Amino acid sequence: MSDDLFSSHTDQRNQPLAYRMSPRSLDEYIGQNHIVGPGRLLRRVIQADRLSSLIFYGPPGTGKTALAKVIARTSKSAFTALNAVLTGVKDLREAIKTAREKRDLYGKRTILFIDEVHRWNKAQQDALLPWVENGTVVLIGATTQNPYFEVNSALVSRSRIFQLKPLKAEDLHKIAQQALQDHERGYGSYNIEFEEGALEHLVQIADGDARSLLNALELAIETTPDSFPPPSGEYIYISMDAAEQSIQKKAVLYDKEGDYHFDIISAFIKSLRGSDPDAALYWLSRMVHAGEDPHFIFRRMLISASEDVGMADPYALGVVEASAATFDRVGMPEGRYHLAHAALYLATAPKSNSALGFFDALSEVKREGTQDVPNHLKDANRDAKSFGHGEGYLYPHAYRDHWVAQQYLPTSLQGKIFYRPSDQGYEQSIQLQVARQREAQLSASLTQEHTEVLSYSPPDQGREQWLNRVVANRSATLEAVRAAIFSRIKPARHDRICVVTADDGIIVWEALRSVPEGGVTGLVSNPAKLELLQHYAAQLEQVEQPYLYQGTAEECLEPNQQFEFILGRNYTSRRKDKTSLLQPLFRSLSPGGTLLLAEAVPLRAQRLSDLLSHSGKKIDPELQRVLMEIEDQLYSSRQGELLAWDIPDLKAGAEAAGFDNITTEAEEIQEQRYIRKADIQRWLADSSSPDTLGSYLQQNYPADTAARLIAALQHELGEHTVEWRSTVCFLQAQRSFT
Repeated sequence: MSDDLFSSHTDQRNQPLAYRMSPRSLDEYIGQNHIVGPGRLLRRVIQADRLSSLIFYGPPGTGKTALAKVIARTSKSAFTALNAVLTGVKDLREAIKTAREKRDLYGKRTILFIDEVHRWNKAQQDALLPWVENGTVVLIGATTQNPYFEVNSALVSRSRIFQLKPLKAEDLHKIAQQALQDHERGYGSYNIEFEEGALEHLVQIADGDARSLLNALELAIETTPDSFPPPSGEYIYISMDAAEQSIQKKAVLYDKEGDYHFDIISAFIKSLRGSDPDAALYWLSRMVHAGEDPHFIFRRMLISASEDVGMADPYALGVVEASAATFDRVGMPEGRYHLAHAALYLATAPKSNSALGFFDALSEVKREGTQDVPNHLKDANRDAKSFGHGEGYLYPHAYRDHWVAQQYLPTSLQGKIFYRPSDQGYEQSIQLQVARQREAQLSASLTQEHTEVLSYSPPDQGREQWLNRVVANRSATLEAVRAAIFSRIKPARHDRICVVTADDGIIVWEALRSVPEGGVTGLVSNPAKLELLQHYAAQLEQVEQPYLYQGTAEECLEPNQQFEFILGRNYTSRRKDKTSLLQPLFRSLSPGGTLLLAEAVPLRAQRLSDLLSHSGKKIDPELQRVLMEIEDQLYSSRQGELLAWDIPDLKAGAEAAGFDNITTEAEEIQEQRYIRKADIQRWLADSSSPDTLGSYLQQNYPADTAARLIAALQHELGEHTVEWRSTVCFLQAQRSFT
C-alpha cells in the first residue's frame, strides 16, 4: 500500500515525463470534456469536494489515473492509492484500518483509489464492499475493462460510472505543447523545433493515448542531443526520422478476452446488419490484424446469415458455410479472401430478422406452459384405436397445391402470429402466399388483441418520483409545449442545457432527466419564482441540482459559459426586437449547439368571436359585428411590442443574431380554459393601454354599446370552460462550427 503515486514530495527529476506532467488541477487537465468540462456533473462534484464512489472506465492513456491525482490534490479528504496488480486483501485491510482511525479520531473521511480494479478477483472485491457500504471509504476505481462485466455488481450499483474516451488529436497537441512549454516539469528551458510533420506523426501514432505520446516525446527529445540534459536554452531539432524512431507503430488495441474483442466483433456484425460493406471490411481487417481466430469470425457470420439475412436470402447460410469449409482447406494467408467473400455477401444481401419469430414462440411457451396437442395432429401409429389420435387430420398432399387449411396451433393459441415475412428478397415472393394461407387458417378463429407492455425502472427511483411530483398538475399547454420541445432534441447524458425562461420549472425538470451527467442552468424573472424553484431543487442532492439565477441571459451567464442546448418558452414573445434578445444566447451556445424556443404568437392568439362561433354561443348580431371590428382593428394595426411581430420576424431576428440552419414551425395547441366574468371585464373595459381590445372598444363606440357587449359576453362565456386555441412557433437554430 502506498500514497506515493499521489505524493507531491516525491522527487520527480528522475521520473518519466508522463508522470511529471500529470495535471495538478482541473484547469491543467486536458480532454474528456464530456465529463469534466465546465458545468458537467463530475466537475461540480470535484470542485465541491462532495465525492461519492466513482469508477473511471476507458482505454490506457486517457486520463483515469490523472483525474484521480487531481482529486487527490484538491480534496480535503485523506487519500490512499492501491494498485490492484501489486496489492491484495492484506493491503486493503491496512488501508481500511487507517481510514477508520482517521474517521474516528479526526472525523476525516478517506478516498480510496484502486487502479486496475478489475484485476482483483471476486473475493478481493467482496472484501471492499462493506467498507464502501458503511461509508468508511469513498471508492474511486480505474479500469480498462467494462465495469459491468469485470467489477462486482454490488460495487457498480453503488458507484457512478464515467467512461473516458481516447483523446482527440487536438487534445494530444495541447498535452504536447504543455510539456514543451513547462519549465519546471517539462522542456520549457530548451528551444525545441520539430521538422514539419514530426509532431503530427507522434500525435497520429499515439492514437488517443496521452501516455504513449509523452513517452515518445521524451525519447525523441532526450536522445537527440549528445548528452542530456544540455545547457538551458539549447536548440534541439527533432527530425521526422527521430520522431519515427521514438514511437513505433502502435499495436491495434485488441484483447481477445476483453472489451475490445467484444466491441469490435459487435461493430463488425452491426456493419453486416446495416449493409455497410466498407465498414464490414474495416472491422474484419481489425480482427484479422490483431490475430483473432478466423473460426470465431466465421461462427459469428453463420449466426448473422440466419439472424440478420435469414429468409430474405436463404442462400446466404450456404455461402458462409461454403466459405468456412474452403477456408479450412486453404488456410492463411489466402483464406482471407474467403473471410472477405462471406462478409461482403452478408453485407450486400437483403435483410430480414423474421427468424426472431422463434423467440416470440419460445416466450409464449414459457408464459402459457404446456398446451395440449390438437387431437388430429397426434401420432396415430400407436393408439389411434384407443384414443382416436390423428383422427380428422387432412393430408396436404392429397389436395391441390399440396395445401389445405386446418388447425396446427393449440386451440388456446389460435390467432397467434410468430412469423412475419419481410418485404425483402426471397421473402417478398412468399409474403402474399403466407398471408393468404394464414387468413384461410384463421378465418374460423377469434381475433385476439395482444398488448405489449414495456416497463423501465430508473436507477434513482426517488429522484424520478420527485421530478414527477414537481411536473404533475400543469396546464395542458405547458405539457404540450414541454413534450414538443423534447421530441425535437436528443441531448446526450453529459450535455449542458440552459433554460432561459425557467419560471414554471417544467422545462428545467425534464432537462434534468435528460442530462443526468451534464448540467442544467435555469434563468427566472423574479425573486419569488427563484425561491420557489430553489425550494423544489433543494430536495435533490446538491451536485444534482440545477443552477438557478434571477435575471436575463446577458446578466447571468459568464462570457465563457457555453451550452450544447438552450431552451425556452416565450423568451421573446413580449418584445418586438428579437435580435437583441437572441444575441446573448448565440454567444452562450457552443459551436454546433442547438437553440430551441417555443414562442407564443400573440398576433395569432385566440379571438373571442371565434370562441362564440366554435362553441355555438350567440349574441346580438350588432354586438357580434362590433366585436369582430375591434378585433380586426387590434390585430391589423400591428402596434405595440406584443402585436408588432409575426413568425417571419422571429426567424429574421435569429438570422441577424448569427444563427444558422434556422427553422420555424407553428403548432396550434388546444386546452380547456375557464373564463371568468372578471376576465371579460378586464379585456374589454380597461382602456389604459392603447393597444388592447378595451382601448379600441372604448374609443370607437358609445359607452352603452361597450357595456352591452361586455354583458353579452359575460352571459355567454363568463364562468364557462371553453376550448382555447393558441399558436406556438417552435424556433430551432444552430451555431455553426465556424
